[in-house]
Amino acid sequence: MGAQVTCAQTCELVRNAPFGECTHYLNGDNAPMNVGLIAGEYPPMQGGLGDFTHALAQAMAAQATIVHVLAPITTIIPNASMHRAPENVQVHRIVRHWGWRTVHELQHFVHEHQIDVLNLQYQAAAYQMHGAINLLPLLWKRVSKRVPLIVTFHDLRVPYLFPKAGPVRWQAIVQMARHASAVIVTNAEDEATLAAQHMNNVVRIPIGSNITPVALGAFDTTAWRRTHNLPEDAVLIGYFGFMNESKGGETLIRALATLRQRGLNVAVLQIGGQTGASDPTNVAYMAQLNQLAQTLGMAEHIHATGFLDDRGVGEAFAACACLALPYRDGVSFRRGTLMAALVHGCAIVTTTPRVALPEVVHGQQMWLVPPDAPDQLADGIQQVLQDEDLRVGLQQGALALSARFGWRQIAAETAKVFVNALKS
Repeated sequence: MGAQVTCAQTCELVRNAPFGECTHYLNGDNAPMNVGLIAGEYPPMQGGLGDFTHALAQAMAAQATIVHVLAPITTIIPNASMHRAPENVQVHRIVRHWGWRTVHELQHFVHEHQIDVLNLQYQAAAYQMHGAINLLPLLWKRVSKRVPLIVTFHDLRVPYLFPKAGPVRWQAIVQMARHASAVIVTNAEDEATLAAQHMNNVVRIPIGSNITPVALGAFDTTAWRRTHNLPEDAVLIGYFGFMNESKGGETLIRALATLRQRGLNVAVLQIGGQTGASDPTNVAYMAQLNQLAQTLGMAEHIHATGFLDDRGVGEAFAACACLALPYRDGVSFRRGTLMAALVHGCAIVTTTPRVALPEVVHGQQMWLVPPDAPDQLADGIQQVLQDEDLRVGLQQGALALSARFGWRQIAAETAKVFVNALKS
């Protein structure tokens, strides 16, 4: 059974452990705990779930936990040096398909690497919307009594299952949570949703930024714009993240049209990859957005950087006057794009949260507007662009808020869930 202990004699291993002490998480043989992270996507695949798993694995390895990542096979790894696993992290790219055979592949994985605890990073699209993944906690109970399986829900989006599945799709989520040894959610909305199902095995742990800020020094915005073939005179409104229907790309394009009709020389900069590796609906939605931009005459005022490394993202943020993140379901701490904007101290215009966030005050950390409201989004962006004091205040407020979401603390809180599951 796992137990949390402090061990001064080996503290050289974890000089950077959180909370100022050497904290190891050991298994029953007093060896470092072997954690298995199940990831439907993993770098160099583009996607928030993969980026989260990569960052969590690194942070847990820094606390002397041995981490094994079970990930899909990738045939080509561009920029492989960017994705080299740190010491104590082993990435096993061995999964061809997620489905009914996954539980048997998992048995082999656990036996071969002597895994003490499993953590499934769940987002339906990352597993091709396959319903077998939702049954994995139940199936795992039948084949293993020793190794707990914890589910981290990155969202509660339902799987496809079969045509006209209706309420069965939501029950697939409920049963997945109910049969897990423990459940981790990343935000208050999902916590409240599962609490309504009378579950008492739910722990909320936020995500952190998957983009690490890089010191830019004397950053030359004009030279950067020339390098990326961007207009030198237009004010850039940044958008970060994939073109997913939930993120309000249509609203932003209509707001851009409104701002230009008002005489403001503005353009949108789409930062990073546009469709990702896991959700095929992103490609179709991107085509819809391109058509809308053409229809409104906005295509020439929308620019895209393509995939960028951490430094590239930081430079793009620095080149923008503000960031617009018009999530259709309201701003939430489950959004990695939001976390990246916060940690870089961006002036953020986003949408009112669906569930109140006490940490967020309109006009202090973010400027909030209603979802699906292009004119009000345009109003908010215009106010932030034209009020320098407001813009600077939002930048400072965002940076201060980001301090709540450090990876060392996230890793330590996650490890505590693992330990408690091993004890139960």
